This record gives sequence, C-alpha cells and structure tokens, in this order.
Amino acid sequence: MLVVKALHIAFVVSWFAGLFYLPRLFVNHAMVDDAATRERLALMEYKLYRFMTPLGILAVGLGFWLWFGFGFAGGWLHAKTTLVVFLIAYHLYCGKLMRDFAADRNTRSHKWYRVFNEVPVLVLFAVVFLAVLKPF
Repeated sequence: MLVVKALHIAFVVSWFAGLFYLPRLFVNHAMVDDAATRERLALMEYKLYRFMTPLGILAVGLGFWLWFGFGFAGGWLHAKTTLVVFLIAYHLYCGKLMRDFAADRNTRSHKWYRVFNEVPVLVLFAVVFLAVLKPF
C-alpha cells in the first residue's frame, strides 16, 4: 500500500504542476495581441492540458484506491474528497477556457486569470492540512 501512496503523491504533485501553470499561460494569453503569439500559447495550453489530464486521473484513481484500502474513516477524508471534486471541476473548467482561447472567444482579463491562478494553491494548502492533521 505504501507504493500506491507514493505513486498517489507523485501524480498529485505532477497534476498540480499543470494546475498551477495552465492558468498562468491564460494570464499571458489574455495579455497578447499578436496572432502568432496567441497561436503559440494556444498550442502550449492544449499540449499541457492533454498531458496533465491523465496525471489527474491517476492521482484521483490512486487516491480512491487508498481510500478503499484504508477504509472510509474520518470527516477530514470527506472534506478532502469534496476539495478533490472541486479540483476536478476546476480542471474541466480550465479545459473550457483553453478551448475558448483557441477559438478566440476569451472574455476575461489577465487580472481575472491572475486571481483564478491562485485557486489551486489555496485548495492544495487545505488538502495538505486535512491529510496531515486529520482535524476531524
């Protein structure tokens, strides 16, 4: 079970790297007017999203494996799972934003994306504190 836990942590870290970087690409994309740069950023966003999606699936899948392996004990685990569901929704919304940028339909400012970029950081802190401290 420790191998599963180690793989879960590695995939979570990798998935979060994408969740941190993709919205940062959106910040840059929202700031440029040059068509060639917009096209290059759209391609980078697409490739990153395609790469990070399987990482997220593996992170969540291994997390459920651990949950079923160790049992359904503790309210902290239910709170953490709720945050993971929120992260999945965030990930999927990033996919929508990526498609909007690719179709030149972005309606948000770079300032909005700067705030949007901080959401996974806050969720990460909450998830780590819940998993380590198990407060309830």
